Amino acid sequence: MADVVEKMSPTEVESALKSLPEWSGVGETIQRTYQFVDFVTAMTFVAQVAQHAEAVQHHPDIMIRYSKVTLTYSTHDAGGLTRKDFDAAAKADLLAAALPAAPKAPAKAARKKK
Repeated sequence: MADVVEKMSPTEVESALKSLPEWSGVGETIQRTYQFVDFVTAMTFVAQVAQHAEAVQHHPDIMIRYSKVTLTYSTHDAGGLTRKDFDAAAKADLLAAALPAAPKAPAKAARKKK
């Protein structure tokens, strides 16, 4: 019999999102897009996420756009977000941190008024 996982309250979700600053709440889901150096690195990340998802039996929705990978988590059985979603998101962040990411674009200089 599967463990019953409790849906988090909006306050709990807001608090949990503070520990994952790159993630956003989108309705009853959390979502993040990762940018890698190339397609092969993105696919390596997806394979690692898939292995972890199988191990913990908690699977994200995955969208791949060349070197960008978007993960979306929600616990369907609970009808929203649970601790499992945030644990899986934190693991995905660890996996991504070990792979080469695309360089960040330099910040645009502020325009001077004349």
